[in-house]
Formats: sequence, structure tokens, C-alpha cells
Amino acid sequence: MMLETERLLLRSWKESDAEDLYRYASDPKVGPIAGWPVHSSVENSREIIRDVFSAEETYAVCLKEDRRAIGSIGLIPPQQTQVATSSTEREIGFWIGIPFWGHGYIPEAVREIQRHAFEDLGCTALWCGYYDGNEKSKRVQEKCGFIFHHTEEGVDCPLVGDVRTEHFTYLAREKWSLV
Repeated sequence: MMLETERLLLRSWKESDAEDLYRYASDPKVGPIAGWPVHSSVENSREIIRDVFSAEETYAVCLKEDRRAIGSIGLIPPQQTQVATSSTEREIGFWIGIPFWGHGYIPEAVREIQRHAFEDLGCTALWCGYYDGNEKSKRVQEKCGFIFHHTEEGVDCPLVGDVRTEHFTYLAREKWSLV
């Protein structure tokens, strides 16, 4: 499946995206703040594409002009998240490479994922979260209509081997239509 916005294509990841993924995911300012380790090689990125980004409703964020992956966005099903409380709720996860920060690409992608979740998939609510200190992610969530819901302290972050404070935001379908 492919989703489209004014400037972006959200499409399935391909193994041929490994070099682009590595280019952005190897930067230590990207993954660790989101709870995942820096990619160590192109082959490591290829494995992530095969083992993680091949999941249903996981998309490469690409500029329309060249269709190259610059980030990722996806809908996490209830059985893989600790915040979704029903089968009709999903959590949104996202990140984008540093050269693309500050251009509004991720809010644009999040809005399209919201539309897709509510209109195409029939979701009743969406969750999002960010770890303490990830102000960029917090700001994206605020721009896209998510409302603070709760904070959890002592959240295990196994991919990077530490414990963090995580803040959760929420958006009900009926509130989305007002955003």
C-alpha cells in the first residue's frame, strides 16, 4: 500500500532502502532518543527492514521528488503496545533523518497516517508517546492534535538497555475531525 500527501509518499520498505536507512539511522541523535540503537552497518539496516519494517502498516517516509526513504512511520497494533486498550486503537511511531528536521515532513506524515487509521481502518483512537527529553516528538504530537494522557516512570527500554520516563498522548476519532 502507498499513501500520499502533498510532498510525501508513504510506502512499504524495500531491502534496497538499506543504504538510505543506514545514512539516517546511524546518527546517534536519531534512534537512541526514540528508544532504539544506532544502526551499525548497511547490513544491520537491511536486517531491520526485513525483521521490523516489514510489519503491516509500517511505511518508509519518502519525498515525492525522489522516492528515497528519509524516515519511517507506522501504526502499531494493540497486541504490540502497552497503551492501546481496545482492538480498534493503534499507536503511531515515527522518526525522520536529521537533514529533514524542521521542514514539517513528519507532521504531514502523521496527519496522513491519522486519516488512514480513522477513515480506512476504522480506528476509534490513536496513541503516541515520547521519552523524557524528546521535545521534537512531543511537538509533532501537539501539532497533530494529540492530547497528553499520562506519564509512566521506570519504563524498560530493552533495545537500548535502560529505563526511562515515557509520556503518552491520545487522540479520539471524534476529536480528530476537529483538528
